[in-house]
Amino acid sequence: MSEETLSHEESSGDDPTPAARESKPNLLSAMAGEYFGTFVLVFFGVGSVNAAVATGAQAGLWQVAVVWAVGVSLGIYTAASLSGAHINPAITVVAAVYDRFPARWVVPYWVAQVAGAATASLVLYGMFSESIIEFERQHGLLRGGPGSELSAMMFGEYFPNPAIFGTAEDAWRIVSPSSAFISEMVGTAMLAFLVAAVTHDRNTSRPPSAMQAVMIGLGVAAIISVVAPLTQAGLNPARDFGPRLVSFFLGWDSIAIPGPRGGFFTVYIVAPIVGALIGGGIYRLIARRLPRE
Repeated sequence: MSEETLSHEESSGDDPTPAARESKPNLLSAMAGEYFGTFVLVFFGVGSVNAAVATGAQAGLWQVAVVWAVGVSLGIYTAASLSGAHINPAITVVAAVYDRFPARWVVPYWVAQVAGAATASLVLYGMFSESIIEFERQHGLLRGGPGSELSAMMFGEYFPNPAIFGTAEDAWRIVSPSSAFISEMVGTAMLAFLVAAVTHDRNTSRPPSAMQAVMIGLGVAAIISVVAPLTQAGLNPARDFGPRLVSFFLGWDSIAIPGPRGGFFTVYIVAPIVGALIGGGIYRLIARRLPRE
């Protein structure tokens, strides 16, 4: 999620020196960085949700949010030197629109991010499968049937948060699809704004580079604390779609995709991208008025 992105210049036609060739960003290395960075983020973040829902290990939303903060920070540290640590398709779009990130690298980054998220989810299911089955047995859930978003929420997100409001249709009045869209858009706008604030080279109050990942992680935890009761706080299309795709093939079927209310594409993919463009753009407008170092 770091704002530091890989710049790219086309060759003038002359054969570059070995040093120049080594300094050029390598797409495969960058994709590996995004894959492993997103894997780490989802392993700890989605893993904390698995532990909280299936075993009751986490007491309260803040404990889950703190583990998400750790996962985000460690994911950034994992990927930063290889790829700039977007680990979020919405942040990749921001980099392409505002920071001269190569447009042709956007889709490969997305693929790596979703693949990392899906792989981490498969690993987590291998770890928690018996606990999830027991959770479903205790709650009388038929996987893929009505109400089974109460277990599917360990992977993809739902609105309103099933752990807080339940899965009955009466709960749907609490958060409408339009309210869910706004929540994810605003939450991701805040995330992109904070990422820019702690990394922008014109912000003389930004933390040292080694601490930026920690501050971004704390920002994510704070946003989760506000947004998660409404939509589980996706804030990241790869974080939602990779695990959701895994849950689809593990038997949650239409509860996973398209979901009991539909709208997963607009709420958890489109809204975060729109929000990130808004939040990232607002900070960059502010930064134009700041003096250069």
